[in-house]
Amino acid sequence: QEIRKVVQALEQTAREILTLLQGVHQGPGFQHIPKKCQKAREHFGTVRTQMESLKTKFPADQYYRFHEHWRFVLQRLVFLAAFVVYLESETLVTREAVAEILGIEADRERGFHLDIEDYLSGVLTLASELARLAVNSVTAGDYSRPLRISAFINELDSGFRLLNLKNDSLRKRYDGLKYDVKKIEEVVYDLSIRGLNKEAAVGAGGEK
Repeated sequence: QEIRKVVQALEQTAREILTLLQGVHQGPGFQHIPKKCQKAREHFGTVRTQMESLKTKFPADQYYRFHEHWRFVLQRLVFLAAFVVYLESETLVTREAVAEILGIEADRERGFHLDIEDYLSGVLTLASELARLAVNSVTAGDYSRPLRISAFINELDSGFRLLNLKNDSLRKRYDGLKYDVKKIEEVVYDLSIRGLNKEAAVGAGGEK
């Protein structure tokens, strides 16, 4: 019961962060990305406090016995942390960095930690969000962002291909990544047909 209470509070904070970050998809949202990321970082302060509380609700050696209670919200928080880091630096957040943002351990031996499968699940959700961002970037007249997203997602896809995914739900999520890659490729193809990718390359200082 106590675990459920803290998990509900975490879910509420995750919803607030998600609502905040969804603003980047709207036209003027692109100009406010740094401000939105900064605000999201403040919310992660609340997440860390809630995580501290959650750690006290069960014996440290029984993490996997209760894991199902917080697995979903933890994956969502990984996605949100990964999205913030991507928006800030257009890089993939490491598992260690996510654990730090959430105020938990990366190392299983050290107690309440970020399970590798929860991390990978969150990263796959990021891919779907970026596919959506690529489409909305074009609508907002930002033609270079989809090219950068495309390069990032292709690299991500290559990384996942190297993994031997045994977890069924993770495998299903990974299948979705193929559609995200395809969706972004279509956006980039559309830009090249209209000659807008050359414009984007010039605008990015000749980088493509």
